Amino acid sequence: MKPQLSQAIILHHSAYGEADRIVTFLTPDHGRIKGFARAARKSRKRFGAALEPFAEVQLHWLARGSGDLVSLRDADLVKLRSGLRRDLETLTLAGYGCELTEVLFDDSGIGVEVFQLLQAFLDHLDIHGYSVEARLLLEVRMLSLAGYMPHLQHCADCFGPLPNGPVSFSAAADGSLCPGCDDGRGILKVDRLTLGTFGRILQTPLTRFVDFKLSPRSRQEGRALLGDALRCHLHRPLKSLEFLNRFSPEETA
Repeated sequence: MKPQLSQAIILHHSAYGEADRIVTFLTPDHGRIKGFARAARKSRKRFGAALEPFAEVQLHWLARGSGDLVSLRDADLVKLRSGLRRDLETLTLAGYGCELTEVLFDDSGIGVEVFQLLQAFLDHLDIHGYSVEARLLLEVRMLSLAGYMPHLQHCADCFGPLPNGPVSFSAAADGSLCPGCDDGRGILKVDRLTLGTFGRILQTPLTRFVDFKLSPRSRQEGRALLGDALRCHLHRPLKSLEFLNRFSPEETA
């Protein structure tokens, strides 16, 4: 077995037997990994709080054969992010970010940028708490990193310009549609200004979450178009998403 040491974010864990844990964690260089932490629930000497969800750690493990759980040896806690537990909204949004990362990317598709994005998102929530803006920034950037971002500021079919005002949009048709290409396929109407707003967001630094304030229209329409895009590419429903949408039902697509 080969020893490894890496920075990691704990995504989630589950109990195994009477004392052990199976831990899923994200690393910048090795992607997403599942590990076996022997006696982690019985004795906290080796791991302490370092295996709690959302914690950032320096993790030591032994790699086994392909497809096997790695063997977790010990973990040094770097950041617990206790502020994520300030309220249910913040805690649920943090869980959504971790679940979205797991489902949107397979192991081979997780790189340094995905790690940095999730790291910055959790750090932002730890300090500032829940906001619709934080959720939308995460979603649009995750879609972009996954290569699933629909066309926003030009027609997905003819690549021509879009009119001012309401624009037809369908993620299944790869995004925005001009009147000549719509042909009834657009399932949403999104204002041209909203499309421009999210296009500009994609030009901002990947890890920046502060100082974004969207209009009520951009929040509502952004939720709708990003939700449509995510439904096209997620292979299963997200458990955290149904719960998260209860906090702002008036904006739910």
